[in-house]
Amino acid sequence: MKFYPRKRRMPTVIIVSLIDIFAILLIFVIVTSTFKSPQPEVVIKLPESKSATSGQAPADPMKLSITKDDEMSLDGKPVSPDDLKSALESALAEAPNRPLALNADTKASFGFIIKVLDILKEAGVKNIPAFTEKK
Repeated sequence: MKFYPRKRRMPTVIIVSLIDIFAILLIFVIVTSTFKSPQPEVVIKLPESKSATSGQAPADPMKLSITKDDEMSLDGKPVSPDDLKSALESALAEAPNRPLALNADTKASFGFIIKVLDILKEAGVKNIPAFTEKK
């Protein structure tokens, strides 16, 4: 008895269902990419108050100025970060309720300002009101 070998069918890929999947993926990519708009890096909208008024400025605050080169002066006298704590403690011993105005240049390094704020906290400065300049 002689057996005949069966002819194997060639494997085929059903393209009709693949075309449907690719069409759905293409529509998804087109829809999601057309609504993408460029966004700015940081958008900050500060709240505004209609009833706020200016507070009374203290008579004579201590002025700690920081330049863009990270140099400091306390009441017009140059001071180093190492000597700042002792200078503040002696100034606070004379007038304990005297506030401190921190004037920092916009180009001063943020890390240096944080270091100065840490020194202020260690020195016991508690009265740091918010000061702004009128344009």
